[in-house]
Amino acid sequence: MTIRIVLADDQPLVRAGLRVLMADAPGLEVVGEAGTGAEAVRLAADVRPDVVLMDLRMPGMDGIEATRVITAGPGTARVLVLTTFDDDDHVYGSLRAGASGFLVKDMALEDILAAIRVVAAGDSLIAPSVTRRLIAEFAARPEPAPPRREVTGVTERERQVLTLVGRGLSNAEIAAELFISVATAKAHVARLLAKLDARDRVHLVIIAYESGLVAPPR
Repeated sequence: MTIRIVLADDQPLVRAGLRVLMADAPGLEVVGEAGTGAEAVRLAADVRPDVVLMDLRMPGMDGIEATRVITAGPGTARVLVLTTFDDDDHVYGSLRAGASGFLVKDMALEDILAAIRVVAAGDSLIAPSVTRRLIAEFAARPEPAPPRREVTGVTERERQVLTLVGRGLSNAEIAAELFISVATAKAHVARLLAKLDARDRVHLVIIAYESGLVAPPR
């Protein structure tokens, strides 16, 4: 099945470069380009893409607000943020707005294409090293921390798994940490998604942080 993609970036050269690079990628099709957040929202409604590759810094409606509108809408488009992490302090906000993951612009093309396929398949993309940096970045911001969220209705084992997800561990790493099988770790994550009404694994990371199970590094 072909994955339909909208490119949202205020730099025409970036969009053109991505379009050219994706032209020969099997199973991917760019169905629209947007230079502003508002245009991305309109395109998402009009062409119903599978994935919106979203820049965060755009004129008018920025990528975070566009992500919030798109993911709250009736369509099934999933948002994958493409940003320059080192100088952009809005990544955490984009994940809270509903993004299924994010990439940095200096990633290899193969990694970007793989990430698009992962997100289109309904999974989320959040690398352990980037998770730690993300939490540290959010903790360093001057605004108040979000209210403490209570995690209820989960078992002690599920709470352990949630903590490890929040630390950015993969299912295989969780299995090794807790001496369980990868299939069992995956089952625990699936139950956490259902019990906590979480969109995806990224949302579980946010819940782990907001509930205090994961402390920002000092």
